[in-house]
Amino acid sequence: MRGFVQPRLLLHLARKPAHGYELMETLGAADDPAPDPGTLYRTLRGLEEDGLVRSAWETGESGPARRVYELTEQGVEFLHAWAASIRSTRAQLDRFLAEYEKQFQEKTGG
Repeated sequence: MRGFVQPRLLLHLARKPAHGYELMETLGAADDPAPDPGTLYRTLRGLEEDGLVRSAWETGESGPARRVYELTEQGVEFLHAWAASIRSTRAQLDRFLAEYEKQFQEKTGG
């Protein structure tokens, strides 16, 4: 779903810190398509500017240094707010679909 990158990133980072490539792989493994790298990194920068994630450079024994992102306490609270909003939206959609099905079930006699 468009606009759903933020909560998906935050939920993954709630599980464990990760670097950008790992986040791309994880988000691409779900039924939802992974965001393009530009969108992913812009979103991560925005989340960091808002204090929802923090990052640090990690140097490994081989290969270049990678920026590793982790969720902050403020990010956890924001993720909780996303979940509450999604639950509310789901309830509204369920009510709409129930009314829709009732309306058209009566008209078709089904």
